[in-house]
Amino acid sequence: MRTLKLITAFLLAMIVFGAAHAQQPNQKHQDKALFDTILKLDSIWFAAFNKDLAVFSSYMDSSLEFYHDKGGLSFYADNITAFKRIQTNVPDLKRELLKETMEVYPVPGYGAVQIAQHRFCHMENGKMDCAVFKFIHVWKKTESGWKVTRIVSVDH
Repeated sequence: MRTLKLITAFLLAMIVFGAAHAQQPNQKHQDKALFDTILKLDSIWFAAFNKDLAVFSSYMDSSLEFYHDKGGLSFYADNITAFKRIQTNVPDLKRELLKETMEVYPVPGYGAVQIAQHRFCHMENGKMDCAVFKFIHVWKKTESGWKVTRIVSVDH
């Protein structure tokens, strides 16, 4: 199990490194249909973020691994609990994808990798508090639809 986690972390690092260094700007988003699919999925998924935990959770695979640069590694059940806590403690939290930062890369026979930045905002002490973070979502195309299997959240 530990070896699988190390391999997953290594592959994610290679995807990020390769995406950042191997692609020329004119080569990004060559698969417009895939880009549009992931953009739509992202929009639907996060529209449910503060409204419907069941819908939000339905986009996460039960094998979900979430790598966070402050919180460490967590899994599906941990994240369901965390999202419930967020809904209760920060009900006005809103997430906005910074579309201009989004890159999507196909993973043949599996799905896609989405790399982007997003902004989270909420009211704190009477004023809007916002922060931008980087993320990677690994999407798997399944018979029941697209599911996120890995999340990497960094730059906090």
